[in-house]
Amino acid sequence: MSDNSHAALPVDLNGLTAIVTGASQGIGKSIATAMASRGAKVAVVARNAEKLADTVAIIEAAGGVAQAYSCDVTKRESVEAVVDAVMEKWEKLDVLVNNAGVTRDNLLPVMTDDEWDNVIETNLRGMFLFTRAASKQMMRARFGRIINISSVSGLMGNPGQTNYSASKAGMIGFTRSLSRELGKRKVTVNAICPGFIESDMTKALGPAVMDEVKKRIPAQRMGKPEEIADGVLFLASPQAAYITGQVLTIDGGMTG
Repeated sequence: MSDNSHAALPVDLNGLTAIVTGASQGIGKSIATAMASRGAKVAVVARNAEKLADTVAIIEAAGGVAQAYSCDVTKRESVEAVVDAVMEKWEKLDVLVNNAGVTRDNLLPVMTDDEWDNVIETNLRGMFLFTRAASKQMMRARFGRIINISSVSGLMGNPGQTNYSASKAGMIGFTRSLSRELGKRKVTVNAICPGFIESDMTKALGPAVMDEVKKRIPAQRMGKPEEIADGVLFLASPQAAYITGQVLTIDGGMTG
């Protein structure tokens, strides 16, 4: 079996309903399709309705169930409308994956207010709004899985990414605090920190830069979106019922 192969994680999510934000591409799309393939009904959320339709089409073609919701995660009214719509359609909400995120890289002395605000509002406020709305439903049901997609940048920092690193470190603090609030209601809250993952964005860096990046990773390769999805599948599964307040780093050993 080669390094590029990927075996499906045997997880059963039948009967669960999930929301995945940032599901129109990349890691979010992989998470949504993986959850649907394990039996979950998945509400896919992003701004780009056309790309969301493609995610839904892939899920339905494989026999899964999905519904697209175009939403600006920074707007409270939009977020609450999505959660209300999911509850009306499927009458329950079991899993929330906060994956929506943006980068606006710049060195701090010349970083604009908009570059700071846009990243903090999307990555941190978006997570807060969706989690606040979803957690109310989960607390009533006395069951839930909240999984926040952070980043190794939130653990180790990255030059030119003070805004992004601050938002991702904030997600970790949020995760640990909320797990203490919701644990007695049987709602788990965990975070995943991906390292360098294959994507259109990383491909655009070019082969020379990518070769340098791989040298920093003990595994000597980029991660695959499916490998992040596997982490989500496990944390959403019954087998992870006693895991909460934790940070799962999936980075090929880069942070050691």
